[in-house]
Amino acid sequence: MYQPQSCRQIGVALRLMHFQEHVLEKFKNLIFYNHRIERRIMRRIVEYRKLLGVTKETSLKDMKTIYRNLMKEFHPDKIQDNEELKLEVEEKSKKIILAYDFLTSIAPETIEATLPEYTETITNSNIVDYQYKAQVLTVEFSNGSKYEYYGVTPVVYSKMVNSGAIGRFARRNIFTTFIYRQTLKPVEVAS
Repeated sequence: MYQPQSCRQIGVALRLMHFQEHVLEKFKNLIFYNHRIERRIMRRIVEYRKLLGVTKETSLKDMKTIYRNLMKEFHPDKIQDNEELKLEVEEKSKKIILAYDFLTSIAPETIEATLPEYTETITNSNIVDYQYKAQVLTVEFSNGSKYEYYGVTPVVYSKMVNSGAIGRFARRNIFTTFIYRQTLKPVEVAS
């Protein structure tokens, strides 16, 4: 163990200990923050699954059937005489549509089916635009496709923005790390 010999060395040792405690506290906060973000994303997925009445193992085909049945039940056009109930049903149907769209876009079957196209996009297309809000990074590529990445921390986003090569940073640290979904398909070029 280090034994300080002078008052100056004692002061340096105390500042070093204080700095180490500060760094450790920041690290603990970062870990807590990341877990909070992961819980928020997982909570959103769980809420959507509960709304549709599906599980993690539900196939896309079954999810589609469940979604269609729910939309038949909660379609606003079925309510004619009660305006308040019609607005409630309309709100519920919007939530069902959002849940279905989100869950199908992050389903393993969808990810697997679109992996070649996704790999082509992140490898060969440049980033045209990006937005960041509430731990969701939306990236638009030069081929016209757009993807959302969930759980991107402000620290990672800040590093991306301040990096010399945003595309390279995103390929190495975001595109293959975070849950993603496609929100806009690539534009087909007419031959």
